[in-house]
Amino acid sequence: MRLSRLNWFTSFILAAILSAPAWGATPALPGTLNYVEGQAAVGSEALNAKSIGSVTLQSGQTLTTQTGKAEILLTPGVFFRVGDNSSATLVSPSLTNTEVSLAKGQAMVEVAEIYKDNLLRVQADGVATQLLKTGLYGFDADSGDVRVFKGEALVQDGDRNVKVKGGHELDLNNTTGKLKARKFNKSAYEESDLYRFSNLRSQYLAEANVDAAGRYIGGGPGWYGAGWYWDPFFTAYTWIPGDGMFYSPFGWGFYSPWFVPYSPFYYGRYYAYGYGYAGHARPYYGAHPGGHVGRPGYAAPHVENGFHSAPSPGASHFGVMGGGFHGEGSHSAGFGH
Repeated sequence: MRLSRLNWFTSFILAAILSAPAWGATPALPGTLNYVEGQAAVGSEALNAKSIGSVTLQSGQTLTTQTGKAEILLTPGVFFRVGDNSSATLVSPSLTNTEVSLAKGQAMVEVAEIYKDNLLRVQADGVATQLLKTGLYGFDADSGDVRVFKGEALVQDGDRNVKVKGGHELDLNNTTGKLKARKFNKSAYEESDLYRFSNLRSQYLAEANVDAAGRYIGGGPGWYGAGWYWDPFFTAYTWIPGDGMFYSPFGWGFYSPWFVPYSPFYYGRYYAYGYGYAGHARPYYGAHPGGHVGRPGYAAPHVENGFHSAPSPGASHFGVMGGGFHGEGSHSAGFGH
């Protein structure tokens, strides 16, 4: 009986792996479906679990949900998520000009990395919003609201332009006078279904990053640089940066192959799992009340103002996390606005 169950489990895992993209397969393009649940479709094609990683929206194609949610990839490090009863069209899939139009419902955009040459825009209620910085952005096509939880956006409505900073929102339906951003209570939205879904997806993908990046430590076989990498065990593409370690707007860490041995770190608290050099999760050793973790052979990371630095084997610390939303190179990582 035990042998039969083992054979069944082995066959199941093998079938799951063979039916999905391989490790480090062709990099995902903007518009690639990375998650779906419930009722969702691209055009007239219903989506299901087998669509993940294999369906890519082309320019002009529309993703719709009923009672369901979906996640598509934009430029590396940028995730676009729609909630129930929503409709979004991929206007332009170019890496240098990426644009999505939300016609109905709600969407959230998580931006963990953005370059100056990225033109990243979201249309809602006929108004284009350019995302200028790493952060978290919310769009409601039904109410006409643009919310910047973290980051900065430029709303462009004809000759009316306004910058919206973190903790502010803009009512696109305001047709009288000058558009003006106003503060909003972020905590009031953190219990919303789409926000919690986005946070959970960010956590899963951060775990997938640790798993996938561990296979390319030091730029091993299959490493082609920063971008999207398929992880069959998480049935999703995850983002692996080219160098350093970055933090999502939810605080989850994304590591390059050079930094993944120093994972995990989380802005504000530590992860609930640890990195194993064989690619397996392992428990923490010596969790400290301050949120940092000591592991055998590694010094506990230096902590300053709640920011955790990457530890270096045999050293007291490897650098202090400073300003900026992400860390570049090997000296710092942080979480700013």
